[in-house]
Amino acid sequence: MQIETPPTEKRYEKPEGERRGIVIVNTGDGKGKSTAAFGLALRAHGRGKAVKIFQFMKVPTARFGEHRMFEQIGLPIEGLGDGFSWKSKDLEHSAQLARDGWEKARAAILSGEHFLVVLDEITYPLIYGWLPLDGVLQTLRERPRDVHVCLTGRRCPPEIIELADTVTEMQLIKHAFKAGIPAQRGIED
Repeated sequence: MQIETPPTEKRYEKPEGERRGIVIVNTGDGKGKSTAAFGLALRAHGRGKAVKIFQFMKVPTARFGEHRMFEQIGLPIEGLGDGFSWKSKDLEHSAQLARDGWEKARAAILSGEHFLVVLDEITYPLIYGWLPLDGVLQTLRERPRDVHVCLTGRRCPPEIIELADTVTEMQLIKHAFKAGIPAQRGIED
């Protein structure tokens, strides 16, 4: 590790632009895409802002740690899918769930009623061909001026990355699962 001298001057100038809703993408093969989006949702909710989270791959009855906590604090989260695609008994049904879920998410974005809409794991229905990319791009472009949207998932289409204002790629460096350590409840659930 190299020791650094702490900065004594601000390293950036405050932007002069107007505040507006932004499109945020968390993508890549590393852990933390959804976790970062949930942190963003908590930050906005803590400021009294209206937030809605849609999870495209989770079932509506999911009870992971985030669901339990969000329920306690009144932050709405909705599972739209039927779980991992490799567990699906009917991929056309999974695709239809994604399309139906997208209509809900699209309506929430365009309504202007939410400060932030999180589209967790939306990249999977896009890259599986279950959702038309053009419709998602059009909605992001036509959303009300003050609506923020955060999209998560691996292999985000380059067209969304191009449109987005902020893009973070989580890079996998090391993962406990690859060392034979199973997923830990409260860490990866």
